[in-house]
Amino acid sequence: MSTAAPHVLVVDDEADLRELLVITLGRMKLKATAADSLSSALDELKSQSFDLCLTDMNLGDGTGLQLLQFISQQCPQMPTAVITAYGNMETATDAMKYGAFDFIAKPVALDRLRQLIEDGLGINAVEERSEDEDNLIGEAPAMKALKLQVRKLARSQAPIYISGESGSGKERIARLIHSMGPRREKPFVAVNCGAIPSELMESEFFGHRKGAFTGAVEDRKGLFREADGGTLFLDEVADLPLHMQVKLLRAIQEKSVRPVGEAKEFQVNLRILCATHKDLAFEMQEGRFRQDLFYRLNVIEAHVPPLRDRQDDIPALVDHILDRLSKAWDISAPEVSNAAMKTLSSYPFPGNVRELENTLERALTLCDGTLIDKEHLRLQDAPITAANTSSSQNDGAIPLRPSQQPLEDFLQDIEKTEILKALDTTHWNRTAAAKKLGMTFRSLRYRLKKLGLDRDDEGSE
Repeated sequence: MSTAAPHVLVVDDEADLRELLVITLGRMKLKATAADSLSSALDELKSQSFDLCLTDMNLGDGTGLQLLQFISQQCPQMPTAVITAYGNMETATDAMKYGAFDFIAKPVALDRLRQLIEDGLGINAVEERSEDEDNLIGEAPAMKALKLQVRKLARSQAPIYISGESGSGKERIARLIHSMGPRREKPFVAVNCGAIPSELMESEFFGHRKGAFTGAVEDRKGLFREADGGTLFLDEVADLPLHMQVKLLRAIQEKSVRPVGEAKEFQVNLRILCATHKDLAFEMQEGRFRQDLFYRLNVIEAHVPPLRDRQDDIPALVDHILDRLSKAWDISAPEVSNAAMKTLSSYPFPGNVRELENTLERALTLCDGTLIDKEHLRLQDAPITAANTSSSQNDGAIPLRPSQQPLEDFLQDIEKTEILKALDTTHWNRTAAAKKLGMTFRSLRYRLKKLGLDRDDEGSE
């Protein structure tokens, strides 16, 4: 017994384009119904159901935005894509804010159109993935609103700007949006824009041909082509220099890249998510971030609340983090004393969830393995926030040693804390951590084993 072909509604007041769309859908073995105006499209939507809608923005008796408003209210599960005049990014941006999952510009390229249709039909084919959403811990009102927004954003292909303080979990939100969407089987490529030297950015993003410049000993695809079909997450996007912002804007708008030293361009089909702990609107006003790129990336904003605004979530976060760390270290999860939990729940955590994770990882190394108590947290002795570890505010000061603690244990605690901070900063890349600590890789490996922090062969060298 054959399954019915997906049904697509085509809305366009231009007969030639309407016919082209219907023919293309037929060749893709899809059922198509055409409407030449807003009123006829509304009649079709009221009389039958569709799996996808393709609509022009100018409909004679109305606009595509009016149609999108009706669909968002009456057919919210149906993906809709819009057809816009070439170069009219403002219209495309408005359409995605109204609920369109993507857009295509005139003149319509058939290969791009087929990809758009496949992407749209793939949205409703995604099964609910509650196990991914379960990793977003918290029942505070701000977190409940964020969870709801993430579910909606996962269905879209619109660029998303994820705002929030350092350590609040912006990359985790980006990965969740990717894993719950139709691109989940494709690559998720994350890049910290502030960590790439300016002179290497074009090569890192767009790739290069062998011999294109000194040191280019082999062809490189670049991040855009590595993420093709999936999602490219631009972390700390505010740190991009202006000359690179121009190139990035063109690549996003044209959906194509040209590697350094290459004569031809390569088409890419990916979703762009970006984040920064800075105020991107302020950066734009100050002239450090291009206005056109800002409006292209900031189609929809998702804000991740700081931990101090959801302190009731801390106990659940503590359980989740300790469970994950214990599994990674192959140990039993320790209990947390009432005094320790009270301290954690009342601490402001300026470094947000990342600081909480660092605190618990440190406490796990200091406790006897069965109980984490208040003294294992070291929140009063050596808070590990960015502000407290910066040279301008800390000035190299060593935390005071509790009078009852032996000096050798105290020094070992400091060593563990500094090593864990370096490893966390470098995402457990031990070679980078050793360099940050001013020691050799061999020396760091010895200390990790001595302090019981070795994770076998985890982390790159």
